[in-house]
Amino acid sequence: MAVVLTVLVLFLAGFVAGFILLVMGAINFDFSNSEIPPGVNQPAKLRIIHIILISTAVVGKILENIGICTQLSFVRYMQGRKTLGVDPKLFIKDLWFEKVPVRIYQPKAPSASQRRGVMFFHGGGWVFGSIETHEKLCRSIARGSDSVVVSVGYRLAPEHKYPAAYEDCLNATQHFLQHLEHYGVDPARVTVCGDSAGGNLAAAVSQTLAGRSDLPRLRAQILLYPGLQALDFNLPSYQQNRGVPLLFRERAAFYVLQYLNGDATNLEEVLEGSHIPIDIKLNYQKWVSPDNIPAKFKLRGYKPRVLLDCTTEVFEKVKRFCEPNLCPLLAEDSVVQQLPESFILTCEYDVLRDDGLLYKKRLEDNGVRVTWYHLEDGFHGIINSFDSDWLSFPSGKRGLDNII
Repeated sequence: MAVVLTVLVLFLAGFVAGFILLVMGAINFDFSNSEIPPGVNQPAKLRIIHIILISTAVVGKILENIGICTQLSFVRYMQGRKTLGVDPKLFIKDLWFEKVPVRIYQPKAPSASQRRGVMFFHGGGWVFGSIETHEKLCRSIARGSDSVVVSVGYRLAPEHKYPAAYEDCLNATQHFLQHLEHYGVDPARVTVCGDSAGGNLAAAVSQTLAGRSDLPRLRAQILLYPGLQALDFNLPSYQQNRGVPLLFRERAAFYVLQYLNGDATNLEEVLEGSHIPIDIKLNYQKWVSPDNIPAKFKLRGYKPRVLLDCTTEVFEKVKRFCEPNLCPLLAEDSVVQQLPESFILTCEYDVLRDDGLLYKKRLEDNGVRVTWYHLEDGFHGIINSFDSDWLSFPSGKRGLDNII
């Protein structure tokens, strides 16, 4: 018996040691490919958050390899496991709008007039994120702006490919606009809002509803470091911030491919720019070009790239990147001109910075009023850190205050 116990202890010790080595190896590998620029405030905190994310992914992969669960399901579980209690200032209720799960946050205090309404679409690369991961943010927006906030639990990729997430957000928004009186919301003050992939979805929904005369017109769109195009992953911000947590350049391209068709086999072509024919690139270059980005954003190590052509086979797989419902930056001027007043938040150390800058220019060129807020020391995902206990960042709180 003692021999069996000794062998078991040695086995477990070896397993734990191997497990730790695997995690540390993955962390070291990721660190060698990452960079935190000197302009980021409180870099140690960002490192810690990065370590937690890497460790979660590694543990998920180990669990997948031994047959317990998939890495994807483990990471999603870990991200959404925190549950908040009752909010003394809000009524919170889970409902379904059509076939889409939503969570509604309504201020408890009586209101002399109808309230604002906010449709919120969470970020997470269309692959991660949920109503739960953005619970604190939605509560803060509802309390701080005295608004009725509807958080949408849209379907995620790669299980549900494009246009599933877009359709869920659109259907939920249409349902809300048709039933505003049930929630005491002013039809003239409804906003769509989203961060990252959620910003993409908010922009797409806003464009779709812009020409609708059968529904109340949206009051505004609030886009927080949105991803708005998949034609060029070599814009200045993609080059400058390629290894800055929490979103690497390669991961940004990987996520949009997961959303598109659940297949990342053409990742290298997408990254180098050989996934779209030159004639189509030239057609969109009036909108998606480093020439439209202010010079001050090109000072930090940007190198212009030569346009590359692509094969018919590759383009066939990714040609839907040219659809505005997937890449809202490519919408025609006639659509952009009808968009509501817009708020765009960008972060200096974010690969998606230039998507926001390019859309800002497009909106302004078409007569749409834009409020732009730029976090000089910000990184991708910083808004969600506004209230993360000891891992919060002042910039995240500052950004949230401006959103509200």
